[in-house]
Amino acid sequence: MPEGLIVKALSGYYYVHNFEGGPLVQCRGRGIFKKRGESPLVGDRVVYSETENGEGTVEEILPRQSELIRPQIANADLAVLVFSVIRPELNFILLDKFLVHTEHALMDAVIVLTKMDRIPDGEEGEAIRRTVEEARNLYSSIGYQVILTSAHDGEGLDELRTALAGHINMLAGQSGVGKSSLVNALVPGLKLETNEISVKLGRGKHTTRHVELVSIPGGGGYMADTPGFSQLDFGELGIDEIASCFREFRELPSSCKFRGCSHTHEPHCAVLQAKEQGLIAESRYNNYVSFMTEWKEIKRRY
Repeated sequence: MPEGLIVKALSGYYYVHNFEGGPLVQCRGRGIFKKRGESPLVGDRVVYSETENGEGTVEEILPRQSELIRPQIANADLAVLVFSVIRPELNFILLDKFLVHTEHALMDAVIVLTKMDRIPDGEEGEAIRRTVEEARNLYSSIGYQVILTSAHDGEGLDELRTALAGHINMLAGQSGVGKSSLVNALVPGLKLETNEISVKLGRGKHTTRHVELVSIPGGGGYMADTPGFSQLDFGELGIDEIASCFREFRELPSSCKFRGCSHTHEPHCAVLQAKEQGLIAESRYNNYVSFMTEWKEIKRRY
């Protein structure tokens, strides 16, 4: 039986893209899934059978590498975190918050900085370029790929396509950063109005009721048509998990003196020592402390 990828689920049907190519096959799921309490998801790699009327039946769900709850999608393995360099300005706190949730979901991330063509001349432009260079140096040193782009000029798009190839990618970012223009540039055949894409991908109120994977030409990757992480609070994380979501912290806690070290005040804390030695960026550490405070406030309310 053929194998394929579920790229859309709607009204009880699963639309499967055959790995060998060809049109989508509209499938129903086997009744055994419901009895087992299972449900095929967009992003699932499946085995399916074909029926005489050109439709099919999902027979088996192949093992998942990951499963997200919000948005509900299987096997997403790369988060595309989109931030503009101007209007809205680059927000390091929000970027670190997205990265924490990406790490918690066991996904890798690529950081995409947009609107490079809109940087003005003069002192304002010079300040923006310094901030961009600071961000690229900081996050590259931690291990994240940082891509500078302009959907208008095409800057960075080939590099981005290469980064997305072979992955199920999830787009995330705040309103107005240019996610819609970026998707239009990557998938020119999509033929959706910018404002329609922006609503579907998280700019303003999200109205799409289903998750869909859009094929990215020239690389073999897929973009998940979702609003990204629909919640960015820390209520679902344990307090010890926040530190583990900072990549540069991970190798250090084993040498902390106290088990369960919060890395905020304890003596002989490896993270605090690394910060004092300049091995951990001040901005990253300060954002970590801020997230810990936010976590405590959430737990206090509930």
